[in-house]
Amino acid sequence: METDFLPPHLRKYVVEQHYEKYTAIDQAVWRYVLRQLKAFLSKHAHECYVEGLAKTGIDIERIPRIEDVSKKLQDFGWKALPVSGFIPPAAFMELQSLGVLPIASDMRTLDHLLYTPAPDIVHEAAGHAPILIHPEFSDYLRRYAQVAKKAIISKEDLDLYEAIRDLSDIKENPASTPEQVKAAEEHLDKVGKSISHISEASELSRMNWWTAEYGLIGELNNPKIFGAGLLSSVGESKWCLSAKVQKIPLTVDCIKTSYDITEPQPQLFVATDFKNLVQVLDEMADQMAFRVGGLKGLHKAIQAESVNTAEFNSGIQVSGQIIEAITDSTGVAAYLRLQGPSQLSYQDKELSGHDKAYHAHGFGTPVGFLKAQPGKCPSTFTDAEWASLNVAPGKTVHLEYASGVVVTGEVQSRLVRDGKTILLSLKNASVKLQDRILFAPEWGTFDMAVGSSVVSVFGGPADREAYGETTDFVAKRVPAPKYSETELKRQSLYAALRKAREDKLQGETLSSTLEKLLTEHKTVAPQDWLLYLEALELVLSRAPQSSLKTQLEKDLSQLASKDEKTSGLIADGLVLAGAL
Repeated sequence: METDFLPPHLRKYVVEQHYEKYTAIDQAVWRYVLRQLKAFLSKHAHECYVEGLAKTGIDIERIPRIEDVSKKLQDFGWKALPVSGFIPPAAFMELQSLGVLPIASDMRTLDHLLYTPAPDIVHEAAGHAPILIHPEFSDYLRRYAQVAKKAIISKEDLDLYEAIRDLSDIKENPASTPEQVKAAEEHLDKVGKSISHISEASELSRMNWWTAEYGLIGELNNPKIFGAGLLSSVGESKWCLSAKVQKIPLTVDCIKTSYDITEPQPQLFVATDFKNLVQVLDEMADQMAFRVGGLKGLHKAIQAESVNTAEFNSGIQVSGQIIEAITDSTGVAAYLRLQGPSQLSYQDKELSGHDKAYHAHGFGTPVGFLKAQPGKCPSTFTDAEWASLNVAPGKTVHLEYASGVVVTGEVQSRLVRDGKTILLSLKNASVKLQDRILFAPEWGTFDMAVGSSVVSVFGGPADREAYGETTDFVAKRVPAPKYSETELKRQSLYAALRKAREDKLQGETLSSTLEKLLTEHKTVAPQDWLLYLEALELVLSRAPQSSLKTQLEKDLSQLASKDEKTSGLIADGLVLAGAL
């Protein structure tokens, strides 16, 4: 699998699809879902959907090989790579910004046929991939990813992500106990209730949810479906168009509306067209710290309690957990404080010698104008202007900022990039603001970022590869399911049924094969309606005179009386099988 084009920190999320791991039941579930979706969505999805299924190599009869989907997507400027379940939002967005569609290679279980809380290959391949053939939507998704990867993600967001992932993994694992599910649900509820503020990452996730995942498009009173969450859910694709779901014109205010991944959505947003998505995204981006910068951006980073980056107007970037932005008497940022491992970078590349090991305990720096040159950014000073301030190796300096911050010490070096001074290093340094000591000589070398303002604040370290793994980029794997002997036997029965279809058995030969298979199935999994449905479909098309027809219809009728959900699934299956 070709991953060399990815930055090293993203390669760890890519897994092997291991096509052989899909059971015959997995294939049957895929086939049922895709047949239902195509039948309904050919009329109710955006016009490019059915065309997109064909052009991206999504086969109704069997789970696709992701490498085959990727080859097809290259015609539209994208690639696809397999991942395992949920991956961190920041990693997902960075992959999309590189034109990579991450496809969860896992397959939903029969119990979660209509909807699964975990990303799976139905959602990613049959939901996301087909719409990518539309150039305007493809453009939106790339732009969204570029914006989203700049979003500030909070520690609370990361805790919530972990709780959601744990619950989805547990729910999708057949070996999980009811006690484990309940404990995971209670943990998620506790984490959710502890959220103290809505971060930029949360707002962006809401925009993604109401557009790429659960978006409608076209006329408000007669919209079409384009969101992958709807395109991959038989139940929600039908529910969403009913009068029970409120339809709201899409605006940037959609980020104020939260969502519950475990429940059908009570309202959905309707975009007029795909260009409308870009307009709303731009409005959102204009509110974000990476464009706003300044104190507003810094306060977002402080509130997040995560690793973020402050970029000065000189171009130097300071990454780490920003814990304080000290202001002067006029309310302007005068000094930044970071705690824990910090990194200095320029143009997203770590500066030599300024990694998180060197700045392991944090970083602090003044920001603003010097009294000696008010209104002129120190980074633009000429060599002569610096010399007039005694800034030269071995000289002792006394720099007074307009804010009141005073820096003294012996100059070790001045770092210049693209004609701008971005860093001064001093020894025996002292930094004060009135009576507050910000740096003392015994603390070591004082490395001072140079710049008069913070023009951007964005999520994560500037040079993520050099910084190393952060809590928002941890790679995990969905636990492999463990099957009981009964489950393995059930899988073998599905495999035998699939072989009968692919071998094109007909008439008496088919009836005889199915009769033995169904007799055994009734002892192994008598409540499993999908195998009965697939058998009836074969009988109706290839052995219509078989006595099995009546028996299968009776069995399905009895199972349909079990509950409303099962009844609906069976009824939908019978329609496509030609029995209704």
